[in-house]
Amino acid sequence: MKPLSQERAPIYEALDSFQKMRVVPFDVPGHKRGRGNPELAALLGEQCVRMDVNSMKPLDNLCHPVSVIREAEELAAEAFGAAHAFLMVGGTTSAVQSMVLSVVKRGEKIILPRNVHRSVMGAMVLCGAIPVYIDPACDDRLGIPLGMSVSAVERAIRENPDAKAILVNNPTYYGICSDLRRIVQLAHAHGMLCLADEAHGTHFYFGENLPVSAMAAGADMAAVSMHKSGGSLTQSSLLLCGPAMSEGHVRQIINLTQTTSGSYLLLSSLDISRRNLALRGKEAFARVVELAEYARREINAIGGYYAFSRELCNGDSIYDFDPTKLSVNTLQVGLAGIEVYDLLRDEYDIQIEFGDLGNILAYLSIGDRPREIERLVGALSEVRRRFGGSEAGLMKQEYIEPDVAVSPQDAFYAEHESLPIMETEGRVCSEFVMCYPPGIPILAPGERITREILDYIVYAKDKGCSMTGPEDADITRLNVLKGRY
Repeated sequence: MKPLSQERAPIYEALDSFQKMRVVPFDVPGHKRGRGNPELAALLGEQCVRMDVNSMKPLDNLCHPVSVIREAEELAAEAFGAAHAFLMVGGTTSAVQSMVLSVVKRGEKIILPRNVHRSVMGAMVLCGAIPVYIDPACDDRLGIPLGMSVSAVERAIRENPDAKAILVNNPTYYGICSDLRRIVQLAHAHGMLCLADEAHGTHFYFGENLPVSAMAAGADMAAVSMHKSGGSLTQSSLLLCGPAMSEGHVRQIINLTQTTSGSYLLLSSLDISRRNLALRGKEAFARVVELAEYARREINAIGGYYAFSRELCNGDSIYDFDPTKLSVNTLQVGLAGIEVYDLLRDEYDIQIEFGDLGNILAYLSIGDRPREIERLVGALSEVRRRFGGSEAGLMKQEYIEPDVAVSPQDAFYAEHESLPIMETEGRVCSEFVMCYPPGIPILAPGERITREILDYIVYAKDKGCSMTGPEDADITRLNVLKGRY
């Protein structure tokens, strides 16, 4: 097949041509190219609101693309080495949920690590699939969950030969990668599909000396956050498929939940960003790695902090590491990660990606420059000097092994009652509880509430973590299943 021209950006080109036609809009959106909402036009700019248009024949239709969106998807598939690619405007949450809903239905099993994003759990609430959790090993010093060990995957397959698929986080938020090629081989050898939540791995497809990408490893589906390291607008994403997946079936699944009013701002940003990465990604991500390596050396020289990287690799649960991830352990400075997160923003006007109980993540990508790295390093040094102390009394463990009593779907829709949070020990939760970011549930529907979990929630709230999920926004009460399970 003749290679496509990655210099093309068909959605952007169609929008540009459409602007020159001076079409009178008697369709939605109702702001009519910004005229009906001048404050919005002033905020976003005339060009932006003029390009906020509706689906029409010259611009194609996201639900059933036949022209420019179809061309953009074909270009994305080629650039990412996939058989099919779908442009997603509901974020990677939508891509992950479409991925899961495409391969399992009510009562069917899916093997996955417990430290998955809430979108995976949400998909199981929607479809009724049964999770078979692989508890990840944890690093004692860092307190973070690691990747999926091959032996644990083999054991899960042996104990659940009827499972339909295996889902892998690759990389994790912290940059840790599993042995994806081997897990794909195991899945396929046992008649299972392999899915990858690749939200933080867009750059794997374009950089050099980076961990293997899901499509290169032979995975059947991958959800890719183009808006993270890929440079597109927030909420834009890609769903990639290998040759074993039916394009038409996946499109039907996507259309169950994705909007019928796809934003052309998001779609064109995906198109332009794909072109940018295909043409310049290799050089761009080489610079990102260089910046990250420099930052690690400087941060580790401060003392107390530990900016970790590939030295953690053990050939199994940490098979590889994403060197663009600037993950830093803060406990020896005497501060929880979330405390450093807050101090950087409130005292130094630096907004990093997240802080948990023991670590922070400064997300580096193609828009960063050395001057920002210097500012971050300087601020971390000041934080240690001004606010550092003893690590005594700090909690570090980020992962608590779940006790699953009921399937997520059954628990979410079951009769429940609301109790004061400290009276819920031993009961089965019917809702989600998580710190966001990173959005990995502390509790998911169907899991038993333990004293360890309650202590974790109280501690995380006290340290300033943003807790989300429960019906009670203050998280003083939790919904639990009625009766005993």
